[in-house]
Amino acid sequence: MQEDACIMTRVDADAVFKALADPTRRRLLDALHERAGLTLGELCAGLEMRRQSVSEHLRQLEAAGLVTVVPSGRRRLHYLNPVPIHDIRTRWIWKFEEPGLGFLDQVKTRAQEVTMAETVPAYVYTTYIRSTPDEVWRALTSPDLTGRFWGHAQVSEWEVGSRVEHTRIDGSGVVDAVGRVLAVEPPLRLAFGFDTPARFDDPTFEPSVVTFTIEPHAGIVRLTVTHTNLPDAAARESISHGWPAVFANLKTLLETGDVLPQAPWEMHASEREKTLQGS
Repeated sequence: MQEDACIMTRVDADAVFKALADPTRRRLLDALHERAGLTLGELCAGLEMRRQSVSEHLRQLEAAGLVTVVPSGRRRLHYLNPVPIHDIRTRWIWKFEEPGLGFLDQVKTRAQEVTMAETVPAYVYTTYIRSTPDEVWRALTSPDLTGRFWGHAQVSEWEVGSRVEHTRIDGSGVVDAVGRVLAVEPPLRLAFGFDTPARFDDPTFEPSVVTFTIEPHAGIVRLTVTHTNLPDAAARESISHGWPAVFANLKTLLETGDVLPQAPWEMHASEREKTLQGS
């Protein structure tokens, strides 16, 4: 019986080590540590991979005992189970020079705190529109309508994993930004990568991510954009001018049937040009 227990412990430890060896699975655990009870769709946001691949990573984490899944109606909520990690720490770390490792851990934690302090925060902007969720969703996903209020056509099949192209409407066909669709939950939530076309096929590159959240209430819609994983403060400053202008044009189009008489982002063209020159 004791031998069987030892074998079971060894197998469990192997499964945990294998699960933790993958960087994507570690990111999923970090996400669940920050916010418990996430759905598969919420965990897919921010990951440049297909929904099926994320689901397979979650199955491996669940098999290792690192993730617990709780059904809630038609949804499956994911929770972090820290017990296996604690067991590994007890078995493999505490007995090996714990005082010295504790000091090194403090140094590492301090270094991470400094790094985190330099991380570019997410950009969030909200507007209220007299419209319906379906109309807002159609505006955000239609090449013709995005071309009218955004100055670029958003071209995509709008399926998870499909390509999104931010294409100029001047006839040149130039694509200024690309990404992959990360979440499609019509008519309430849409997320996709949004970054330079030159890095689209680079598996090591983590693009910025745009997430639209549509919330209906008593004849109006609250539309929120969250733009994450921005490369630097200059990029955040630039989009802080762009998103309010885009949303103003969208709001005007849906409420009046036409866009503003002048593209609102042109008012900030000089500021954006200075930002680009400075970078």
